[in-house]
Amino acid sequence: MRTYLGLLLFLMPPPAGASEYHVATNGNDDNSGARHTPLRTISAAARLAHPGDTITIHTGVYRERVTPPRGGSSNTSRITYQAAPGEEVWIKGSEIARGWKPFRGDVWVLTLPKSYFHGYNPYTDRIAGDWFTDRGRPHHTGEVYLNGKALLEAATLERTLHPEPFPGARDQEASTWVWFTSSDENSTTIYANFHGKDPNKETVEINVRDSVFYPDHPGINYLTVRGFHMSHAATQWAAPTAEQIGLIGTHWSKGWIIENNIISDSKCSCVTLGKDRATGHNVWMNNPKKDGATHYNEVILRALHAGWSRENIGSHIVRNNTIFNCEQAGIAGSMGAVFSRITGNHIYNIWAKRQFTGAEMAGIKLHGAIDVLIANNRIHNAGRGLWMDWMAQGTRISSNLLYDNTTDDLFVEVNHGPFLIDNNLFLSPVSLLDMSEGGAYAHNLFGGKLVSRPELRRWTPYHRPHSTALAGVTLTNGGDDRFYNNIFFGHPVKPALRGPDDLTMSGYGLWVYNPRAYPSTAAGNVYLNGALPYMSESNPLHLNNVPDPGIEETGNEVHLRFPIDPALRNAATQLVTSALLGTTVIAETGYTEPSGNPLSIDKDYLGKPRVTAKPFPGPFASGTDAKIRVW
Repeated sequence: MRTYLGLLLFLMPPPAGASEYHVATNGNDDNSGARHTPLRTISAAARLAHPGDTITIHTGVYRERVTPPRGGSSNTSRITYQAAPGEEVWIKGSEIARGWKPFRGDVWVLTLPKSYFHGYNPYTDRIAGDWFTDRGRPHHTGEVYLNGKALLEAATLERTLHPEPFPGARDQEASTWVWFTSSDENSTTIYANFHGKDPNKETVEINVRDSVFYPDHPGINYLTVRGFHMSHAATQWAAPTAEQIGLIGTHWSKGWIIENNIISDSKCSCVTLGKDRATGHNVWMNNPKKDGATHYNEVILRALHAGWSRENIGSHIVRNNTIFNCEQAGIAGSMGAVFSRITGNHIYNIWAKRQFTGAEMAGIKLHGAIDVLIANNRIHNAGRGLWMDWMAQGTRISSNLLYDNTTDDLFVEVNHGPFLIDNNLFLSPVSLLDMSEGGAYAHNLFGGKLVSRPELRRWTPYHRPHSTALAGVTLTNGGDDRFYNNIFFGHPVKPALRGPDDLTMSGYGLWVYNPRAYPSTAAGNVYLNGALPYMSESNPLHLNNVPDPGIEETGNEVHLRFPIDPALRNAATQLVTSALLGTTVIAETGYTEPSGNPLSIDKDYLGKPRVTAKPFPGPFASGTDAKIRVW
């Protein structure tokens, strides 16, 4: 389907007066860029393209950082970068590394002069930034790849000579394939353990660029990037208080479409929809006298003063991409993702090496997700699946598939609502970590624990409806949530506080919300195998001895094993609408679509219509199939 759509887009004639520039590996940058006289580099075409133009790239590997100097002028007069339909086009931030010499045992050595790196050396650039944790050792932005697979950076040369599995790495055997680097003022030396392979006979690549597709300055609007393989970027840590440079990133702009790409192997983040440098760059690290929350509040105020609004920032579309092998985030964005749509992406192997950590890591990690739609994504093996941090207001998270995430599937942190979570499959051991208030949860399947806690140390913002304009700041007392027509799997857990100063509650079902400051509403929910209801819920449905849901992956397909008990039909459900959900305590705002239109959750995870009089509980409109294709 994606190939067919791409062909249709390719065959559509360009707008009147627009130009199309072709790029091919047998081209020349002195050519005109016509189909039969193509350019050699994408960067040369980027310098020529103006609003309405298209750049079509043909089969091959292009080792360059594309730095678009300008964008389109509107949504209908954009600049499009596209791979020619049916052709495989790679854009890489790496170069092939040649000239390896045997060092000792399975370790080989390569020494490169300072001039090799053309002003940026990822093997001297250490990862650093606000909320980054190095675990007591240096980490460089560079990487070494053997036949397309990244090795792990060792902390010492001794560990390169005698590698051991890295604790916590998801692939223990792969974690013994390691490299180490050292530099002086004239050269950089890289040691790598290739386990008996000859690197001069294999394909060995090293990062040399901090990005693959990223503008040098903000305000490069209305670009489309379509159909590429993009990989191998020496990206720096993308803190919310910093400029966020990704393998591909929008750099504080508006109206990008990033679609149908395969994006992989970024040292930190793969896709960034983030802020600029002028509003602050790692301000907490550079001034630790003030706490991080205070710093971020100041960054928000500077962003508003600089024009953070619907008119200038966001409204991006990120759809139908495959994103993997990123050690920080698959998609990250601080304030720059407002009013965006993130749909149909497959995101996996995020934070799989686990050599460093920090507070900005997830399959999708957004600050300021105002009126953002996150729907129909598949996120697994990502540590944390989704993390909505600060200012998720008017956000809808719908019909996503999350599993095999070792931290949790969804973390909502210091948001004050309204935000809507509906029709999702949360299948990891911890389904939800909730440090927010004012959320609405409808027709979800919670296969794991729920964790609830207030946040009484940080004052965080809320906004006017469908706007970046501030309405106020407050602490997060917790509660003021709505839970309708969900299914909770579980096991009996004795309700208990962790300690006299710890207000965290963790367990199966909604009892974890009982002590929150603001009362919540719950109805039509189903509690399986010992999961417990909210204290004031009327007529909750309890069922026991129901097999836990399971995932089966076959090629690109995923099926859910979910033997549905006919008794689920007895749940006291009702159609979930804007009118039913009401308004939040803090923002005093109702639940709507991100567009502002009233909502009705009358379709299920698969897009099938629900029986509106008494909808079936959980993500599916009916309870007839024991095995359901969910991707």
